Amino acid sequence: MKIAPLSGFPEWLPEDRLVEQRILDSLRSTFELHGFSGIETRAVEPLDQLLRKGETSKEVYVLDRLQGEEGGESRLGLHFDLTVPLARYVLEHAGRIDFPFKRYQIQRVWRGERPQDGRFREFTQADVDIVGADSLAFHHEIELPLVMVDALGRLPIPRVRVKASNRKVAQGFYEAVGVEDVAQTLRVVDKLDKIGPAAVAELLVERVGASREQADKALALAEISGSDASVADRVRALGAQSRLLDEGLEELVGLVERANALIPGSVEADLKIARGLDYYTGSVYESFLTGHEDLGSVCSGGRYDSLVGDGRRTYPGVGLSIGVSRLVSRVLGRGLAAASRKVPTCVLVAVNSEEQRPGAEATAMGLRRRGIPADVSPSSAKFGKQIRFADRRGIPYVWFSTEDGEQVKDIRSGEQTAADPETWSPPPLDLLPRVSEVQ
Repeated sequence: MKIAPLSGFPEWLPEDRLVEQRILDSLRSTFELHGFSGIETRAVEPLDQLLRKGETSKEVYVLDRLQGEEGGESRLGLHFDLTVPLARYVLEHAGRIDFPFKRYQIQRVWRGERPQDGRFREFTQADVDIVGADSLAFHHEIELPLVMVDALGRLPIPRVRVKASNRKVAQGFYEAVGVEDVAQTLRVVDKLDKIGPAAVAELLVERVGASREQADKALALAEISGSDASVADRVRALGAQSRLLDEGLEELVGLVERANALIPGSVEADLKIARGLDYYTGSVYESFLTGHEDLGSVCSGGRYDSLVGDGRRTYPGVGLSIGVSRLVSRVLGRGLAAASRKVPTCVLVAVNSEEQRPGAEATAMGLRRRGIPADVSPSSAKFGKQIRFADRRGIPYVWFSTEDGEQVKDIRSGEQTAADPETWSPPPLDLLPRVSEVQ
């Protein structure tokens, strides 16, 4: 039977999965270092809730067999991100959650779009959000990008640059120059990197109804970037004035200056960052892999004030999401990082003969009890073949039982020494597979 790969559903080889696992483990531990608690939500949500953000039904995998179950009539679909499930989770458990609620979530999501480089139909996301009850202090909008800078900086990948803007700046500026449809303008400007300034200007005139002068001013705003208060001076030099614009500029300058004071060079203001989704209300972020900007943003998000609410209370928040599968696919596809071996095994216990296999298994069990990953050779072939078995998998040590006693061989150097299975330990760097950036 001939098996063809299914487009958009990535599967990794064992050595590649080690790279992905180390990335996930590193993200998880860093999020916890910053005080975030892990949650996991169900894979399905009511379809009407999934489409609240304005996504088209073509992007949602609908589950036919579950329709009408649980006594309800709601159609159900697989979640295509982790933001809508978080909103439902907060509302459902608000009485038992301590606010501000700092959560991270690393989970599979599904999206029925055309697969391409870095875009999949099934993929893993890693989200962090801080959600408040009725209010959320601005300093959390500074905290979130620094969490991501720290988390991404610990990974074996090229440097990630975080770029930030503020919806209040864009909205206040557009309103001040007379643009009527601010939401549509934001969606069009969000396409700037994909289609270029000329095409954006045409869309602003034809689709939004902006004048040529208004389109030119919107593009002039999008050209401004920097990491200090000069950003605000350059915006004001364009001539637009409003209370909302001033508030947004104060927040944006405060964000980049305070973030860079804690982690120098961590965040840059870039006013072409628009984020097309309507629910963002304050800071917005996008992050790019240095030298791989063609991949698009690998981490994005922002501040939202009205996404979560039950009619009596609102739960404003700020969040960021890493496209883990997008990141891993580029890392593996371009050979940017690699695992030090194909398998977790640190020691292969050789088998002299099948009659002596129980002794080899006992040795392996003793090593495992002390936290040393060990496997037993699948055959009692000549020692040379057993060593080649280990070498092909990158296993650094082979354990032998000889007439002179127990011995362990470092097959990289060829050094073989006497060893006691109750006390011997490998060097710390050899205990587990290491994942490192390939220069």
